[in-house]
Amino acid sequence: MDTVIQTVELHKHYGRVHALDGLDLEVAQGEIHGFLGPNGAGKSTTLRVLLGLARATSGTARVFGKDPWSDAVELHRRVASIPGDVSIWPNLSGGEAIDLISRLRGGTAAAYRARKKELCETFDFDPTKKGRAYSKGNRQKVALIAALATEAELYLLDEPTSGLDPLMEAVFTREVRALADRGATVLLSSHILSEVEQLADRVSIIRSGRIVDGGTLASLRHLTRTEISFSAGAPDMAGAPDTAALAARPEVHDLTVAEGRVKFGADSDQVARILPLLGSMDVQGLRVSPPSLEELFLRHYGDTTGAVPVPVPQDEHDDGRSPRRHRAATRAGA
Repeated sequence: MDTVIQTVELHKHYGRVHALDGLDLEVAQGEIHGFLGPNGAGKSTTLRVLLGLARATSGTARVFGKDPWSDAVELHRRVASIPGDVSIWPNLSGGEAIDLISRLRGGTAAAYRARKKELCETFDFDPTKKGRAYSKGNRQKVALIAALATEAELYLLDEPTSGLDPLMEAVFTREVRALADRGATVLLSSHILSEVEQLADRVSIIRSGRIVDGGTLASLRHLTRTEISFSAGAPDMAGAPDTAALAARPEVHDLTVAEGRVKFGADSDQVARILPLLGSMDVQGLRVSPPSLEELFLRHYGDTTGAVPVPVPQDEHDDGRSPRRHRAATRAGA
């Protein structure tokens, strides 16, 4: 399968802040790739480099085999994006803002107009209001509709559901799946684990500007434990499960009995060995819960989230600069 995005030893420094510190990322054609990390991990900086809005300090970044900094104009006709913090023109209506963004990408055909109308209805969005009248959620809808209204080969989505209510999040999930169904590639940057878990074919976890883990959800889940529980029964009743044999098994970890249930963890690739024993014990109310993406995420952050060695920016940008200085740096080619 062709590679759409590839970064090798990618670094982006802002003074002493290393927003990216040797990032190696690869996204294949046609996949939805989850890009996970907390605020300040380097997600937005990565997307800015891939869009040609920021120049890497060192290392290489390629989108469709081209340099996003020097080939930005050509690439932007093939790429649609949603920024992490959406700002729109206060005196333009939402519909005018969507039209302007689409025209920058060449979307002027009748098919675009029909798609724009369809998306406005789907997202329950009024395109006639001025930008200054929109809530955060409606500003987000402007960016979503503008990105989805004109077909692209690659979608770079930075926290795309920020400000959306659960109903609109479900609509977004459906639309992203439709993109993948027609062969588009999606890089979905988010700290919302459930969102990525629903959509992603593969996941990359970023910490302090570098990838610390990645792969398919199935392969990553082998690195964590499956939680198994069943009813403990009444201790004075015949037939209550005897957990001694279970606790002696090497595949069983942290067995506890609490609140009327026996709970323990088992290595995910060893669960099949445990189930026959549970069957012979005639356990009741059996629950098997595979590890969630949240567990995989916390495996790398957990109790060390506050101890990241790179200074974490104080504003919404991952790159450690205020919005004004950030824009000035972008214009100057920083």
